[in-house]
Amino acid sequence: MASVPEGLLDEGVWFRVEESGTASAVRRAAERLAASLDMPENRVADLAIVAAEAAGNLVKHADQGAVLVRTVRTAEHAGVELIVVDSGPGMADVARAIGDGHSTAGTLGIGLGAISRQASRWDLHSVPGRGTVLAVQVWPDGLPEPNWAAGLTRPLTGQTVSGDGYAIREVDGRRQLLLSDGLGHGGLAAAATHEAVRAFRKAPAVPPAQVVEALHRSLGHTRGAALAVAEPDPSAGVVRYAGLGNISGTVLAPDGGRRGMVSMPGIAGHQRRQVREFDYPLAPGAVVLMHTDGVVDRWNAADYPGLLTHTPEVIAATVLRDAGVRRDDAGVLVARLP
Repeated sequence: MASVPEGLLDEGVWFRVEESGTASAVRRAAERLAASLDMPENRVADLAIVAAEAAGNLVKHADQGAVLVRTVRTAEHAGVELIVVDSGPGMADVARAIGDGHSTAGTLGIGLGAISRQASRWDLHSVPGRGTVLAVQVWPDGLPEPNWAAGLTRPLTGQTVSGDGYAIREVDGRRQLLLSDGLGHGGLAAAATHEAVRAFRKAPAVPPAQVVEALHRSLGHTRGAALAVAEPDPSAGVVRYAGLGNISGTVLAPDGGRRGMVSMPGIAGHQRRQVREFDYPLAPGAVVLMHTDGVVDRWNAADYPGLLTHTPEVIAATVLRDAGVRRDDAGVLVARLP
């Protein structure tokens, strides 16, 4: 079996797709990843169709297309996910574009239809003039419950690893999110974030401020990180939030309201004042959005009609595409609960 590209089994690998050769590389990477996960041959073949059509559509139709190939896991199974983004021209009629026979490039229009048939789960959002985001998962069998939260990271241009990272957990009835930005870039920044993720996964089921305190103690041997922990609690109608350093947190309400969440100054592992926890209202259907300083705050949900009703993967990819900067690592983490 051909080797799997470095990173593909973990955070995933981004491909810029501007020509047919790169589209073929996406398909091959997806096939190798699926084979390494011991997916059945028929599902590897289905994934190859999905990857070829998704990447091929970028070559034919898109501007600034990119694909992330990564593993998705449950406690029992592993699958492959493709996050496909572009910056235009977008689709005015998504339902028509999904139907076989529709094409704007003079080719047989079976791409999105084939993807929808072969994928275990998929979601797509498109805005004319802004572009399209497609999230596709292929599982070996069955269909796990949809994710209530999802994140994406992208390294600084020229780097192979990102100092930004995230983790999601459910423990003793608590649903918690971690977003971490290791100081600087490259391997040492990534090492700090990996330690934050490790400590987060091992931390007891305590409120966010206590989790942040535990992470601060664990990061003392690293260069440190800005980080924040959020705990959405729909039954109580609140999200509990605690952070150190430059992590941005926002609650996006279905009616268009936007509420920022506060982190305290400091560097986890090295400098901190007292960690404080704040509660913010969480209306039904609201979205919790967290991002590192590699993502700017100019993003406005009102420019993307219907986006907040889509999956966390599609929301995160849209924000990363349009608000992420190339001169820094960038990370986005999104939770959407009923």
